[in-house]
Amino acid sequence: MSDLLIEKLNFDYQGNKVIDDLSLTIEKNEIVCLLGASGCGKTTTLKAVAGLIEPTSGLIKISNKTFNDKKSCIAPEKRNIGMMFQDYALFPHLTVSQNIGYGLLSKDKKANSERISEMLSLIKLEGFGERFPHQLSGGQQQRVAIARALAYKPSILLLDEPFSNIDHQVRFQLIEDIRRIIKDQQVSAIFVTHSKDEAFAFSDQLAIMNDGKIIQQGTAKELFHQPKAKMVAEFLGQGIYISAQHQGDLTFKTPLGCITSTQDINFDNQQGTLYIRPQYISLKSKCTNKTDNSVTILSKRFMGTRYIYRINILDQEIEIASTDDGEFNHGDQVDLNILPHPVNFFIN
Repeated sequence: MSDLLIEKLNFDYQGNKVIDDLSLTIEKNEIVCLLGASGCGKTTTLKAVAGLIEPTSGLIKISNKTFNDKKSCIAPEKRNIGMMFQDYALFPHLTVSQNIGYGLLSKDKKANSERISEMLSLIKLEGFGERFPHQLSGGQQQRVAIARALAYKPSILLLDEPFSNIDHQVRFQLIEDIRRIIKDQQVSAIFVTHSKDEAFAFSDQLAIMNDGKIIQQGTAKELFHQPKAKMVAEFLGQGIYISAQHQGDLTFKTPLGCITSTQDINFDNQQGTLYIRPQYISLKSKCTNKTDNSVTILSKRFMGTRYIYRINILDQEIEIASTDDGEFNHGDQVDLNILPHPVNFFIN
């Protein structure tokens, strides 16, 4: 049984379709990320699940209980949903313990106190219960926010850009910590972000959104290596397009020579386009004669352990980390080679 089921969800606002026939399933104890550019409908989808807006049409079920359908729309306070916002939304006049215990409905003070202590231990803030939010770091405030959202054992947890205000140096440690906390509590979650790096680190499944629709859902590895649309491939990483003819087996003929796929191909000698990511492009040492695979170094920058070079390939600029032991300079002619890799191929 899935923890969340959304079927054919629609939401219109001032004549515009913000969510368009969206369907999504989240399994028990699974974290699914809604990933997409600003304005694609991610936060609106969260609001519909939370009951903060009423969908134009569609079905929402949580733990097999219907919250939205043609007949009814259950109020937000009756949905048993935990929410975590990008600004934390902690009460400044309440202590850490009071913030965590705010949503507890039990009248048993001892049980509430034990639950608060349990959550303080889970977020590793024992001894911080009497402090106020302004006395905590951003990361500590975020931990308190997740403890408050989980304290009353919600059916599902909604997280809206929760890491955007956290310093980059500590962001991914916090992501790891909060993922551990959610998994420990065995709560399913929907996570909204526009950062693919956060999505890869935090989620079990990604759902790529565009114009109110889910374009593709799957694991990060599945979407990265087998995108069903160019939009998905582009969103998950920089690359260039080159025309290609499938030659049978695992080979493609391109203007840059033959390129080999490392995953099974079922394209039957069709014409199409390859999306080549920079990690699969190797720059070779300086050449004396210009060849079909020669390119010019347009610029370079030092990144501590390697140089990043900007080059132009078939009228498309891309940045490549050098795999050569030597150092290239602006204006140098170098050869490039496309390494065997799991190709992203789109039929024309």
